[in-house]
Amino acid sequence: MTLQKKVTVIDDEQAIRKLLETALRDAGYHTVVAATGREGLVCVAHHAPEIVVLDLGLPDMDGLEVLDRLREWTDVPVIVLTVRDDPAEKVAALEAGADDFVTKPFHTGELLARIRTVARRSQPAEQEARVQVGRLCIDFLEHRVMLGEETVDLTPIEFRFLQILARHAGKIVTKTHLIREIWGATTSSTDDHLRVHLAAIRRKLRAYRYDQCIQTETGVGYRLRGDTGEKSR
Repeated sequence: MTLQKKVTVIDDEQAIRKLLETALRDAGYHTVVAATGREGLVCVAHHAPEIVVLDLGLPDMDGLEVLDRLREWTDVPVIVLTVRDDPAEKVAALEAGADDFVTKPFHTGELLARIRTVARRSQPAEQEARVQVGRLCIDFLEHRVMLGEETVDLTPIEFRFLQILARHAGKIVTKTHLIREIWGATTSSTDDHLRVHLAAIRRKLRAYRYDQCIQTETGVGYRLRGDTGEKSR
């Protein structure tokens, strides 16, 4: 018998809690809900869930503070919910250790898809010298990117850009993180430099009809997708 994955939902809106409790139960998850940040922290400590869904607008403490408190003692994957479509806030959540975010109002199907993706990423796995994301194969040892039998000719910076996204495949990587990882902490490089190199990567992948694999989260960062059903923006 397969054990149910446990999800803790921390949200002050009763309607949202009930909606998610029902949707998650129907999808096969065991769900514990909490209405405040403090109650949520206790639930996570007592029930040890595999996933936390965290609203940033809580009545007793800011959701980012809850996230900071969680990250003091657990690496449990966290998906944040926010009604504030503010890129700076989303970046702050990701930099604080969130694994993904969903903006309210949201479709439950979207949230369930994000939960499944985060759950797959959280499974323990050895670091591989080669990562396959959809049709794209990134060979870290040979510094080579393949699409099928074809080699995609990338510059060192373009390869590094794609390498970082591949290490976090399916997850949003913030612009700040990319800039720091590509050029170092003391760099003067900016978002414009990222956009120039991303445009070059997409142009090269377009020759193989695979430029949609890199998704832009406006004002936040980028995500490498194995499923290229959504067009890149």
